[in-house]
Amino acid sequence: MTRMTRRGATVELAIASALEALGVTREEVEVEVIDQGKKGFLGFGAKEAEVTVTVLSVEQPSVPDSLNEKIEIGEEPESTLKTEIENVPEETVVEREELQVEGLSDEAAIHETANYLQAIATEMGIDDLQLQHTMDGKYVHFQLESSKAALLIGKRGQTLNALQQLAQLIANKSTAQFKVVRIDVGDYRERREQSLEQLAERMADKAVRTGRKVQLEPMPAYERKVIHHALSNRLDIETYSEGSDPFRYLIIEAIR
Repeated sequence: MTRMTRRGATVELAIASALEALGVTREEVEVEVIDQGKKGFLGFGAKEAEVTVTVLSVEQPSVPDSLNEKIEIGEEPESTLKTEIENVPEETVVEREELQVEGLSDEAAIHETANYLQAIATEMGIDDLQLQHTMDGKYVHFQLESSKAALLIGKRGQTLNALQQLAQLIANKSTAQFKVVRIDVGDYRERREQSLEQLAERMADKAVRTGRKVQLEPMPAYERKVIHHALSNRLDIETYSEGSDPFRYLIIEAIR
């Protein structure tokens, strides 16, 4: 029996993180809420929610050879997917794009994701959300606009990152081809990348000057990638990540 304990800003985000790591859907697990967590006030006194997610064991019924067997599998390490796939090979890891699957069309999956984002915004008290999207192969970019953009972004982009993670789960719930979802509000992502690049240089200089490791705050994978890339040409330092998501962080260390 597979079991995992995860933390998150809310119970739902903790569950989503565990589902993503396990590669299963909500219907395939049993959830035990260990701690509901609390929001705190102005960032003080906040406490993360904690859940334990247990994958349910399900016996697969035998079917005649004349029928096409359909198996539900979890796919892609960066998202939680559920789809019916014919003639699944025995390898543990498969590239979903290479399989023939039945699921929602790209348009239907994007429409469902857009509706989900609109519903979340309404729950947040945002009633003027404007949403547009573009698609390039498996990449889907949602552009959000609102007079309450700060609510959508959150402290250091935490709310925006959470929305992006949830949107990717919705988009890939039953689509035929795996989608990578990116969400931006105004030009926040571009400004954030510029800030991260500047931070990377300052912290790299500090590591070289002091001769001590510099540990950055926990960041999502794509933000850590920005810093790795920004420092990739420097020969006096090395960068690597430690910890487990969603609290994985980056270390900058001088090379002696």
